[in-house]
Amino acid sequence: MATLSVSSLIFPAKSNCAKPLSSSTFHGVRIAHLCPTHRAVVSWSRAASPSYSSVVMMAKKEEELKEVREKSTEQINEEIVDLKGELFMLRLQRSARNEFKSSEFRRMRKRIARMLTVKRERELEEGINKRLSRKLDKKWRQSIVPRPPPSLKKLQEEEAAEEAKESSA
Repeated sequence: MATLSVSSLIFPAKSNCAKPLSSSTFHGVRIAHLCPTHRAVVSWSRAASPSYSSVVMMAKKEEELKEVREKSTEQINEEIVDLKGELFMLRLQRSARNEFKSSEFRRMRKRIARMLTVKRERELEEGINKRLSRKLDKKWRQSIVPRPPPSLKKLQEEEAAEEAKESSA
């Protein structure tokens, strides 16, 4: 195993600069071989931890895909609509500079993509080609009735409960 190191550039001060770039101390690229004991430590530290975490990540993805595949197409469509609403709410929170978890963006987008993938797999099993799939998808999008996402419903219910509590007290 070889490492690659580049030495730093040192330029003279701007005042009294007779040779602008020729006086730099850049010596190029140096390739150095690591000693065998150091190589073992480096390979262990790089190989041990990421491979373990990636195995766990794959297991979670597999479990999530199993959950999605167990659902009916109508349930998948409903959840896609809900997740897209949640994604919209996150965008609103970001634009209003409220507190939010930025990791939720990626998580929701990936979940939506998984559901759309399972939906397309089912279409392929039924023999629906790409063109017909796009037509069906367009009809489905037009048939969606706008509704608030679950997090907004929950927030509205909590506010209503607090108002009811204050009015009764």
